[in-house]
Parts: sequence; structure tokens; C-alpha cells
Amino acid sequence: MFTPFANTNDVGHDLISGKVFISHCPLYAEDKLLEAKVTDMNLESFKHVFYRMPIVVRLLLAVCVIMLFFGTVIHLIEPREFPSVFDGVWWAFVTGATIGYGDYVPITITGRIVGILLILSGGGMLTFYITTLAASTINHENDLSKGKVSFNGKNHIVIIGWNERTRQLIDMIASKDTHQEIVMIDRTLNELPYQHYPVHFIHGEPSEDAVLVQANIEKAESVLISSGITTEERKADINTILAAVAIRGNNQDVQINAEILTISQVENAIRAGADTVISSNDFMSTLFYHELFHKKNTPPFETVLTLLNEQQFSHIKLPQELEGSSYKEAVIFFLNSDELLLGFIRDGDWVMNPSKEISLDSDDTLIILSAWK
Repeated sequence: MFTPFANTNDVGHDLISGKVFISHCPLYAEDKLLEAKVTDMNLESFKHVFYRMPIVVRLLLAVCVIMLFFGTVIHLIEPREFPSVFDGVWWAFVTGATIGYGDYVPITITGRIVGILLILSGGGMLTFYITTLAASTINHENDLSKGKVSFNGKNHIVIIGWNERTRQLIDMIASKDTHQEIVMIDRTLNELPYQHYPVHFIHGEPSEDAVLVQANIEKAESVLISSGITTEERKADINTILAAVAIRGNNQDVQINAEILTISQVENAIRAGADTVISSNDFMSTLFYHELFHKKNTPPFETVLTLLNEQQFSHIKLPQELEGSSYKEAVIFFLNSDELLLGFIRDGDWVMNPSKEISLDSDDTLIILSAWK
């Protein structure tokens, strides 16, 4: 029994006249409507994806489609001159790029008209693609210099704050380890040419999550927060502490080294998540004192600067074989490894250059000076 038709009289009339109007079928109409909706959805999805692509990718796809179209058309029009679609596509690209090798040439009027249309449309599109690609490259370089491009690497060092100290630090890192990747975050710089400095610049406030995400802080190896030199010391310390809080919130394991200018904010920096607090004012005050009262034939500043540039300090537990040994015996022990024992830490007290006869305890932490490795 045939039931889909709503009106049997209409069906009989259609059968007698030899015409069956299937459009009167409700199920058929619903199927066509559903098919149209699916087509619209697919088209909208394609447009959504297509227009979210970078313009260079969209132009490349458009060029490929146009060249494929003209290559297929010329193959169908002149199959003898263009034996395959690939030959036609090859001719389309060569002609569109205005290279014109001459290995494939249309000989019919229709084929030459197709060639003219290709030059007018596809050639212009290909030229536009090349110029857009060049412009995109220049824009990307400008965005890099202006700190707008996110960093996608890992195990990198993040340095916060651009000043003469961090500039020299970057030069030192680059001279000793050319493969170390560095990300610089600063809100006062408007531009940092990456050709001049081996860093990836991020412009923004280091205490904001969006800026830290740009710097890929989750995969960073260590962070150095340098105090701002254009603000009052207490305010600079507050900014450093806020940055430390934000960084620790985004990465629980990263090593945070924070520069603090006022002694009263050292504990707050540690509470904020800083692993190491650098009291630069204390260090400089001590150097000033030595410069004023040292023996005139010894320059303390140059000595310390050279020492830190060529040597490194390390703290180690007392080796088991040195328990109960004298400081002199321990010095000789480490000299055999080209290391220098400067002193030790006992019960929180620093003992530097002690008596050669003093005995070392198992709980002592030794202070060692050794060359950079």
C-alpha cells in the first residue's frame, strides 16, 4: 500500500496524466529540507574554519584551487597539448607566476582565452599571495620587536625588567651558552629589536597572568625578577613581590630569583614564593665600604667582579671521609679536585677562613669555590 501521498485524488490525476509530482510527498519534502539544513551547516562550518585561518594559508588554498581549476579546464579543452591534469596544473602555475617556460602552450582560440583569464585572475592572485607572504613576514618581525608574539619554547630563562644590569646579564649568558633561550618581560619598553639581543621580548605587566602565559611560564626553568630603576624603592619591591606571587601561581616548581632593594621586604618576597632573594643594596653597600677602607693596592670591586665572572660558589654537605678532619686537611682534599674550600656554615652561622686546626662536624655545610663548568 502506497501511503506517503496526502491526497489520493491528486495522485490518481497525476498517474493518469503520466506525471508524478513527488514534491507532494511530505517525507520527501522533509528530507530535502533536512538536506538543505545540513548543507548550510557544513557551509557555515567551512566558512568558520576558513576565515579563522591565517590570511597566508587562505590565499595559498585559493591559489591552489584556482590553479587546479584552470589546469583541469585546459586539459579538457586541449587534451593533446595537455595530456594530463597535472600538466595543465603545471602550466597554470608557470603561467600565473609569469615565468612562462613554454613547454606547454595552448594552440586553440578557446585555450588561449582560458590562458588570458588565468593571467587576469590566477596571476593576480598568485602575485597577491607572494606580496601578502612578504608583508606577513615583515609584520611578524615587527610584532616580535614590539613584544606581541607568544613564546612556545621550554626550559627557558625568564628575565623581568629591562635595565643595564639585565642587559649585561643577557650578554654574559649569550657568551657562555649560545643555546640558552631567554624571554624578557618588561612594561616600560615599547620595542626591543631581536636582531640586536638574543631574547624573545614580551611587552606587558609581569604580574598579569596573560603576560606570563605569553612567556610560557609553565615550562620555564628559572625566573629572575630585577627591580625597576624608575620607581621609588619600596614601590619597586612591591612590584617584585606581586610578580613573584603571579609567577608562583602559574608554576609551582620554577626557580624564582628576586631582587629586593629594602630589607623590610625580604621576608615578604620569600612568602610570595621567591626561592632566592638578592639584596642588591646590601651587596653594593658592602662594596662601597671596602672601596673606602681597603688597602689601596687591592681593588675590591674589580676583584669580586672577576671572581664572580670566572668562578662559582656551591654549598655541599661535609663528605663522610672528612668527618672529624681539620679545616687544613679539608682544604687539601678539595684542592686535589681543583676546588677551594672557603669556609663552612654551622648552626646557621657563617665561618669564613677559619683556623686551620678547627675540626669539621658532620652537620657542617661547606662553602666551595670552583670554576664554571
